[in-house]
Amino acid sequence: EGRRQVQSVVAGYLDNASTLVSSLRELGYEVFGGVNAPYIWTATPHGMDSWSFFDLLLQQAQLVCTPGRGFGFAGEGYVRLTAFGTPEDTIEAVARLKAL
Repeated sequence: EGRRQVQSVVAGYLDNASTLVSSLRELGYEVFGGVNAPYIWTATPHGMDSWSFFDLLLQQAQLVCTPGRGFGFAGEGYVRLTAFGTPEDTIEAVARLKAL
């Protein structure tokens, strides 16, 4: 029973990740991940550095991500999003991204 419950929760997070990935791609973002784990990497738009994109998302969309620079030099130019939320929160996040 416990294994089934855990699998159900993981499947929900992966569904959220799929929603984020497809929505980001529709918006023209270059996206990686979200297939075997609920982490999604996206390239920052217009050559923006990862901290500037973090600030833009926070200030204009009230969304939090992790700047890629925090993962080392190779992470610059990317941010990491997570799908550890409810489906409703994921849909709201997508709506906020589309409103940018």
